[in-house]
Amino acid sequence: MNIRIVKIKKEDENVIIGQSHFIKTVEDFYEALITSSPGIKFGLAFCEASGKRLVRHDGNDIELENRAVENAMSIGAGHSFIIHIRNAYPINVLPHLRSKEELVNIFAATANDLSVVVLDEGDQSGIIGVLDGYRPLGVEGNEEVGERKKFLRDIGYKK
Repeated sequence: MNIRIVKIKKEDENVIIGQSHFIKTVEDFYEALITSSPGIKFGLAFCEASGKRLVRHDGNDIELENRAVENAMSIGAGHSFIIHIRNAYPINVLPHLRSKEELVNIFAATANDLSVVVLDEGDQSGIIGVLDGYRPLGVEGNEEVGERKKFLRDIGYKK
């Protein structure tokens, strides 16, 4: 048994990592993403767990699609997927992805630095967790509460 940490390669995009259970994941997730947010750019990759065991992929941005494939190959966990997104946020697409029957689990949806903890045992690999961002530096006080509330209203998520 071997545990390894895979640093996700990304630039200025958000990343969603999860598990799904069926080859139609790629087509269904493509449809969910393209209809979730006008102007979204994305690339997605899905690791088949049986049969040909290929990394299946699609997207509407070749750079993001290539990065998704590269990261999926590095993770190498059966039935895992990775989606790289620009011009949209996970909050825009997660409800659409969750509506797909083959979705099993979401491990991360973030713009932060991200690493995936993978367990390898023989020919099998699985995601056992993620390292998303950094440790907290303290607890918010009244000033930070006000900043948080103002920020959410400034970007239109709260009224």
